Amino acid sequence: MASERNIRNIALIGFMGSGKTSVGKLLAEWLKFDFFDTDEFIEARVGKTITRIFAEDGEPVFRQYEREVCEYLKGLSNTVVSTGGGLPANQANLDSLKTHAFVEYLWATPEKLWERVRHQTHRPLLQCPDPQSRIRELLSIREPYYRQADLLVNTDTRSVAEVAQLILREFRSVRAPAPRQQ
Repeated sequence: MASERNIRNIALIGFMGSGKTSVGKLLAEWLKFDFFDTDEFIEARVGKTITRIFAEDGEPVFRQYEREVCEYLKGLSNTVVSTGGGLPANQANLDSLKTHAFVEYLWATPEKLWERVRHQTHRPLLQCPDPQSRIRELLSIREPYYRQADLLVNTDTRSVAEVAQLILREFRSVRAPAPRQQ
């Protein structure tokens, strides 16, 4: 890993339905870290749901909010971050995460992702005639970014606890030591 990195957080990236929130909350509990969901933060800050932001302001405005969140995250420590699925598909956002966080890509097959999200109505990018094709299309665009993560973990057949345990083991091996008290 690059020497300029100061790993003090965990950032979970991946497509919607990959397990970022479930795994992130468990990791935060185990580590006694804070849990931070970028989409929830944006909704609270803007006062609108993600669906409303997309409908009323458009995706470009939402992506600008994500860039602003990435700047905010630089100031956090001892935090598990669950990102929105498209946040790391901007190279600057991904690079920003990697300055302070151990970045994990949680991945699953398009079929498994669809199985997990098909009954959820708060997914604006899947409000289309063929959501399964849309998942494949978005994955093909985002995969080159996702694959730049420090760790890639398949969540298709692993439990939330198994995924969290894998990440925890790797995180402990790379985490920057805590500053010494004088």
